[in-house]
Parts: sequence; structure tokens; C-alpha cells
Amino acid sequence: MFLRKFVIALAGLALAGPALAQQTGPTGLAEPHVRALPDRVIAPAPPVVPENIINFQLSSGGTVSIVLRPDKAPLAVERLKVLANRHFYDGLTFHRVIDGFMAQGGDPKGTGEGGSDLPDLKAEFNDLPHVRGTMAMARAQDENSANSQFYIMLSPNLSLDHNYTVVGRVVSGMVYVDRLEKGEPPANPSRIVRAYIGAPPENPATPGWTPAPPPVAAPPPSLSTPMASPPPPAPKAPARKPPVKR
Repeated sequence: MFLRKFVIALAGLALAGPALAQQTGPTGLAEPHVRALPDRVIAPAPPVVPENIINFQLSSGGTVSIVLRPDKAPLAVERLKVLANRHFYDGLTFHRVIDGFMAQGGDPKGTGEGGSDLPDLKAEFNDLPHVRGTMAMARAQDENSANSQFYIMLSPNLSLDHNYTVVGRVVSGMVYVDRLEKGEPPANPSRIVRAYIGAPPENPATPGWTPAPPPVAAPPPSLSTPMASPPPPAPKAPARKPPVKR
């Protein structure tokens, strides 16, 4: 008799299981049954060595260091090294910085339309995700149009995954990326003071750096002073950029 009651009790729990599971999903919905995925062998990242670290000393107050991934994007990583060693990036601006999205730079024209004198790169889309601190190559509509421009993610945006060549991720100095002047383009864009390959600085802060004072507002013109013509509108952001997806 006891064994029979025990079996009935187990059957009751089994029937109640689906009802209980409905409370575990988002907004009270039952979670779907998902077939178990086979185990995947994920290759470990290569060891971090100075020759695979790119450093950007920024006008925002310090140096951001990114560990590059030649195992995922060998062509793009080699391009970044070549341009850094040529001092191509020194003095260039971050022409497109969207709060909560990403900061884009590496264009000698400062408009988003330029690149280096080297040929465009073949796409190397990979499985590295677009999380905060991810660095990837900007491109035009053509998948094989990345050249010198890059962007650093300020916030995760996984909708960009597998559409852009991810080359690495920030390991120190992200605070200086957060401090970049915002805008499309910014009124006073931040710059790359110097780019170099090698070990990150022991202290990423730029010695002696102090924030720039806020601009002083010009006094209102007198009635006898003719008003100057308004400046022409800024050109719209061009092609070599990731789509604005937030």
C-alpha cells in the first residue's frame, strides 16, 4: 500500500513539472525545449606578447592598449601593425563617437571617407563578439573594403557580430576611450597623439595631463555689428563605418 502511494506521488510531481517550469522563463513564459548542442572544441587564444599589442596615446588623457588577435584576423592585424610603425595614426582624430555605441577613428581625412595608400583588406569575419572594448575594422558596404579605419565598442552590440572584422580587445585604458569627445563629428574631436606596437605603459595616464577648460562663450554682438553668416552644415557621416545599431 505504501509503495503504491509513493508511485502515485511521483507521478503527480511529474505532471506538475511543466506547470512549475512556466515560472522560470522570462516574463513568466515557459522556456522552450532546446536540443543540446554538441560540444565544440574552442582553440585557446594565443599568448599575450608585446608584438601583438597596439597602444594609442589619446588626447583624452592616457593610453588605451588593445591585445590583437592574429589568429582570428591575420591580415587586419598586420595592417594595423604596419600603419602604427609608419606613424600613420599619429595625429588622426576620432571623427565619429556615439555615446553608448562606439568610437571610430583612423581616417586621415577625418570625415570617414579616407584610408591609407595600401589596398583594401579582404574580410576576416570571425567569432569574436562585439562587447565593450572590442576593436574592429570599419568598412563600406563592400565586405572587402576595410583599410585603416577602426572602431572601439563603448557598449556591447552583438548585432554587429559576423559583419565586421574583429581584431582584438582593450586590456587597459578604456577610461580614456570613454572620455573621447562625442559627436558625428565632434565639435572638438579627440586625437591619437601616438600609436605604437609594444608592451602597455606601466601607468596609462599621460603625465601632466589636465582636462581642457570648457570653451568660453563669445559675447553677443552689438546692434551695430553685422551678424556673420552661419557656418555650412557638417557633412554627413560617410560609408566606412559600422551601421548605427543600438
